[in-house]
Amino acid sequence: MEKPQIDFGLKIMGGDIMSIPGLYRFIQETIKKQVASLYLWPRILEIPILDPSMLATRKPVGILHVNVVRASKLLKMDILGTSDPYVKLSLSGGGLPAKKTSIKMRNLNPVWNEKFKLIVNDPKSQVLHLQVYDWDKVGGHDRLGMQLVPLKLLTPYESKELVLDLVKNTDINDTQNKKPRGKLTVELLFTPLREESMKYLENSISDVKEAENEVLEEAGVLSVTIQGAHGVEGEKHTNPYAVIHFRGERKKTKMMKKTRDPLWNEEFPFMLEEPPIGEKIHIEVMSKRTVFSFLQKESLGHVEINLADVVSNGRINEKYNLINSKNGKIHIQMMWTTA
Repeated sequence: MEKPQIDFGLKIMGGDIMSIPGLYRFIQETIKKQVASLYLWPRILEIPILDPSMLATRKPVGILHVNVVRASKLLKMDILGTSDPYVKLSLSGGGLPAKKTSIKMRNLNPVWNEKFKLIVNDPKSQVLHLQVYDWDKVGGHDRLGMQLVPLKLLTPYESKELVLDLVKNTDINDTQNKKPRGKLTVELLFTPLREESMKYLENSISDVKEAENEVLEEAGVLSVTIQGAHGVEGEKHTNPYAVIHFRGERKKTKMMKKTRDPLWNEEFPFMLEEPPIGEKIHIEVMSKRTVFSFLQKESLGHVEINLADVVSNGRINEKYNLINSKNGKIHIQMMWTTA
C-alpha cells in the first residue's frame, strides 16, 4: 500500500512556502516520526537460551576426597621475601561455600596434608577450582596462583596424585602465565554414592570392592528435601518459608507470598564425616512481611526429627504435624547416602 501524503502547504501572500526546496520533505518526515511515537510497534526481543543442565537441580551422586598435600616455590609477596599461603578449594556448579586450608606463615614451600570432602553433582561437567592465596592481616589477600582440575579426568575409586603448575588465570594468551608461580600437589579420589556405584560394577567388580574397603564408609551425604506445607497460618501475615537448622548451619527455602499451602520442593545437601546417629534436625516454618522484611517475622510452627531412622532406613518420606501450629503440617523427604 502506498504511503499517504498529507498536504501541509501554507499559502502566504499568494505563494506556498512548502514549495521551498527540501522544506516539504523535512516536514513530512517530522510528522511521520511524531505519529509513529504514538504507537507501540512490534519490536524484536532477544532472549538468551540457557543450558538446561545449568537450570536443573541435580542430586548428589558422589564425594570428591581432596588431600591438599603441599606447595613448592611459591611467589614472594612480603617485604621480607616470603609469603603466608593457604589454599581455597571449591567445585563449579555446586553452589556450596568454598573450603580453605590452614595458613602457613612465612613459608614458600608449605606442607598441609589437609583433607576435605566435596559433594559432587555431575562428575562429567564439574571442575575443581584450586587457588593459592597469600594471607594479609590488612586488606585483601593476594592470589599467588590457581589451577583447574576437571572431574572427568578421574576414575571412580582410583586415587590420583597431581602436581599442578600454578598459573595467574585461565587466559592462555596472558603472557603473565609464562611466569613460574610454583607448584601445588594434591591427591584426589572420587567415590560414587552407594546408589551410583552400581553403575561401575560391570567394569571391574574386584577393583571396586578392594577400593571400597579403603574408603571411609562412614562419610556420606544427608539430603533434606522440603516438599511443602499445608494449613499454615500466621497471626499478622502468611508468607511462608522453611528454615533448616543442623550442626550450626542454617539453610532456608524461598518465600511464598500469601498462601497457607506452600510448595517448595527444594533440596539441601549436608556433607557429613559420619552418620548422624543420635542427632536431630530442626525445621521451622516462618513468615515475614514482604515490605521491610527485617521486621515482623513470626513462626508458623516447627518440628524436630530424629535422624536415626534416616540412617537405618536410608530414606524417609513423611508429613509431620507442626508444633505450635493449629493445623499445619510439613512434608519432608530425607535420604542418607554413603560412599
